[in-house]
Amino acid sequence: YISKKIEHKIEKAKTIQINPLQIITRSKGNQKNVFLAINELSILRQSKQTALLKLDANKKILIKKLIGDGVMISTPAGSTAYNLSVNGPILSLNSKHLAITPISPFRPRRWKGKIISDRAKISIINLDPQKRPIAAVADNNEIRNVISVSASVNKNIKFKLLFNPGESLFKKIKSEQKRKIN
Repeated sequence: YISKKIEHKIEKAKTIQINPLQIITRSKGNQKNVFLAINELSILRQSKQTALLKLDANKKILIKKLIGDGVMISTPAGSTAYNLSVNGPILSLNSKHLAITPISPFRPRRWKGKIISDRAKISIINLDPQKRPIAAVADNNEIRNVISVSASVNKNIKFKLLFNPGESLFKKIKSEQKRKIN
């Protein structure tokens, strides 16, 4: 009975496809790591020192010098989790965008981040890896002592998400976007 009920729900489910971020890190000793993230990539300071980062998108400088706890690149699927908790925007699953959100920025203090095309190739450089080590964390992977990171959406990999027809994720996202702070 339970398997028939599950089969029926799967047959009636609405679907949407998402693509993960593909991340390439370079660490001390020029060690290269490649991995995927469905939700987000977080670049975080590893010590008491703030991170000192340079951010590019498609070889155009976004920020010459970001000083703070780090930065996050969020997919639409991850935009309602950690990204939202650091005051990043909520992205619709079909938006074809990524959110770049600073984590506790010190300089530039008022930079709130940027929404960019999911076709962009993002590059993050640690400007002071000796004094200010950083880690790259994506889903269940963590790489420490990172010198540089590149991230882009891998359109060749597709994940299919299923939703109950009566429980629209789009409606939930819209209601969260409109939610007011008391």
